[in-house]
Amino acid sequence: MTIWVLLGIMFLAANLPWFSDKLFYVIPLKAATGAKNIAWCLLELIILYFLVGVVAQYAERATFGQAAPQDWEFYAVTSFLFLVFAFPGFVYKVLWKKTI
Repeated sequence: MTIWVLLGIMFLAANLPWFSDKLFYVIPLKAATGAKNIAWCLLELIILYFLVGVVAQYAERATFGQAAPQDWEFYAVTSFLFLVFAFPGFVYKVLWKKTI
């Protein structure tokens, strides 16, 4: 059950940067076009990846009593999984042209 909740949190956090023109839904950005730049979205994505990692680390310690040591392969796989989860938000923000 815990793994499904963590995957849901990861999917939600990966899509959060793409659905708002504010930085972390709090700080308004004063852009010339009125939209948030992709660089800001990627910065938010990186920070949210680490925040989800902290939540997952806490959940693992709370569930199993200890956290298993991880090598670079684990972080490579989870970071790319986070990017795959962010794809629907990216399509909505960047690729889906608004015709209105």
